[in-house]
Amino acid sequence: MSENTAVARKAGEPRSEATLLPAVDVVEDASGITLYADLPGVPKEKLNLQIEAGTLTIEGEVALQVPEGTEATHAEVSLPRYRRAFTLSKELDVEKVAAELNHGVLKLRIPKAAHAQPKRIEVRAG
Repeated sequence: MSENTAVARKAGEPRSEATLLPAVDVVEDASGITLYADLPGVPKEKLNLQIEAGTLTIEGEVALQVPEGTEATHAEVSLPRYRRAFTLSKELDVEKVAAELNHGVLKLRIPKAAHAQPKRIEVRAG
């Protein structure tokens, strides 16, 4: 395994349970955050997103198709699972999360709660 490969493993967890850390970009705007995670080889059916106790967990199982009667002579992805966890701000509305998986990229949109949204204050002339 190269030194550039990011691997996550819980303390005391066997090496066979190691997972890849997917590359993630997080973009914040006035109305919320958008998270982009690279999950090549993970189909929608093998993707698990969970929010519990303020923590977002992304898990995915790689399902690379190899034609019958052949075997891979080289594989960049040597571990079968991705896993990444994030602590979410209390300003985010986790009841309104939207997720989409397209060509190996997960896009997750989490809006800010109404009380955390910017509010314009009208000024009246007196």
